[in-house]
Amino acid sequence: MKKLICALLAAALTLLAGCSSGGTSSSEASSGAPAESAPPSSQDSEPESSASQEAPAEKIDVNIASLKGPTSMGLVQVMEQSEAGGTANNYHFTMAGTADEIVAQIAKGELDIAAVPCNLASVLYNNTEGKISIAAINTLGVLYVVDTDGSVQSIGDLRGKTVYSTGKNTTPEAALNFVLSQNGIDPASDLTIEYKSEATEVAALMSEGGATVAMLPEPFVTTAMQKNDRLRVALDLTEEWDKVGDGSSLVTGVVIVRNEFLQEHGEAFERFLDEYKASTEWVNSSVEEAAALVEKYGIAPAAVAGKAIPKCSITFIDGADMKTKVSGYLQVLFEQNPKLVGGKLPDDAFYYQR
Repeated sequence: MKKLICALLAAALTLLAGCSSGGTSSSEASSGAPAESAPPSSQDSEPESSASQEAPAEKIDVNIASLKGPTSMGLVQVMEQSEAGGTANNYHFTMAGTADEIVAQIAKGELDIAAVPCNLASVLYNNTEGKISIAAINTLGVLYVVDTDGSVQSIGDLRGKTVYSTGKNTTPEAALNFVLSQNGIDPASDLTIEYKSEATEVAALMSEGGATVAMLPEPFVTTAMQKNDRLRVALDLTEEWDKVGDGSSLVTGVVIVRNEFLQEHGEAFERFLDEYKASTEWVNSSVEEAAALVEKYGIAPAAVAGKAIPKCSITFIDGADMKTKVSGYLQVLFEQNPKLVGGKLPDDAFYYQR
């Protein structure tokens, strides 16, 4: 177990970029044949119909973890309803600042469900020998190219420029390289990409005028724009991916489930998915109210969340569409760096479908 956890932690540390910071929070009849001469009347059938109604499902305790950032924002309505005892199960939420916390808890069986980066789900699947499944996409791409001089109107305008970013040897680099190369731009020679260790460092450079073009994730884009009124969103990397992705998509976050829990409590998991889907829809349609909950649960200030939510690509995609988008995304990552997906592409058993 120690070796497994160490391996997972090492893999996870190379994968994450942007959109996370520390902190935790928790919520939490006898039968008899009728006489042959007296067929049953409609009145006789009513008690049978009443008796056949299903009793409410018994609530179970479910341990759920998510990363602080966009991958948690879609959960806030479920969190609030769970606190009030209004959910189908008793949910106990942990919000992690880094993925290594989630990795260790999944490996030890302490978590049942988690919202994690898409490629980390693949790493976990490979390193636990298939003990988890992916059930839904909860966040699409949150990466944006921003500038301060209005010079970037298309991907082609990045030629010859210096672009500041985070995520060297991780998924942001792979995503940017894919979009550039699919547009005939060589990431190594047609532009200069300067990688910094933290998104806050890149945001500071943009705010202070030390850079004119950068790639940042939300909510750092919104934060930087509040400090620099010249900063604008030039390109949505998710939209640029969709133009060249052949049915795949830029996927940030997914919902995973421990397979042992799924086998024992399949109906409870289905009820959670229904509640989660409803929560993501509510967050997107009730931004102001959702932003207040985002602040309540320590994810981001409401003033930032209110502006960031529309750009955080919060969603709920499951079934065949989820498989197409995720498998294509993982294929791109694998071709650039197999370590990003745990050394190999997951097989079909990785994808849970109702």
